[in-house]
Amino acid sequence: MRVGDGAVRLSAAELGEPLGERATLVQFSTAFCQPCRATRRVLAEVAGMVAGVAHVELDAEERLELVRRLGVARTPTVLVLDAAGGVVRRAAGQPRRADVIAALGAAL
Repeated sequence: MRVGDGAVRLSAAELGEPLGERATLVQFSTAFCQPCRATRRVLAEVAGMVAGVAHVELDAEERLELVRRLGVARTPTVLVLDAAGGVVRRAAGQPRRADVIAALGAAL
């Protein structure tokens, strides 16, 4: 996962769902993306294991303005946000559970 500096921030209003108390896993997906399904399972599992972590999945085709603003080039793309909504990690492609857990360490 690439490192973000937290300068890019996303609000609950932009996501359409509340931020997690401690961190938020944001997933950009598309309807016919096979790796997106597996990514959804991994992120939901990790969010369920770590208190205060939320998982928000966004349809990239429905959120083109946000996709362009964030430079999302492929799906799945996963952003790890800190409690204030700052992007602290970013990755494209299907992540491994261990990588997601390690990336959360930067946000917690």
